[in-house]
Amino acid sequence: MSPGILGKKIGMTQVFRADGQVVPVTLLKAGPCVVVQTKTPVADGYGAVQLGLMEFVKPRRINRPLTGHLKRHAGVEGVRFLRELRLRPDDDDLKPGDRVLVDQFKPADKVDVTGISKGRGFAGVVKRHHFRGGDATHGSMFHRAPGSIGGSSYPSRVWPGQRMAGHMGTQRVTVRNLEIIEVNTEDNVLVVKGAVPGPNGGYVVVRRAKR
Repeated sequence: MSPGILGKKIGMTQVFRADGQVVPVTLLKAGPCVVVQTKTPVADGYGAVQLGLMEFVKPRRINRPLTGHLKRHAGVEGVRFLRELRLRPDDDDLKPGDRVLVDQFKPADKVDVTGISKGRGFAGVVKRHHFRGGDATHGSMFHRAPGSIGGSSYPSRVWPGQRMAGHMGTQRVTVRNLEIIEVNTEDNVLVVKGAVPGPNGGYVVVRRAKR
């Protein structure tokens, strides 16, 4: 059993359970993946496995260091998205070159999905940090401003980490304990309940739930 699998977000839809309940789901193109490298407690101080998502990639799209890394450890090509996953005591003893497929998951399993959130550009404090803002009435001159960011007498400066307007999105986000609704082994598709971070076509890491 692999600790997880790599994939791409296809999009969202909805399915109906046997009792007629509507469930919002996200479709994930999960795998096939290949084991590129393994880490052992004796040699590296911890146990982990490096997975690579196998997809059609032009050779010129992969730089020379990564090409040499793939050939030296796993003898494979066409892998651009790599991620390292920690091994747990009940995980299989994987070796470089082994395949990790979506059939290792089954309905009702719980997974943690990690992706890069959508970029929103430069955003104000109301959108970025959910500030309440001021009155939206005639005569008010305080609508979506941040308010006080630091006292004049004390602390006479702005505290580090003060919430302000700035770049929003494109951050690593993990959604925990998503239920697997369906597993399509023919098309390598995972159907998970709920939303997954990132745009359609974005890379995601699907791990077995820790909690």
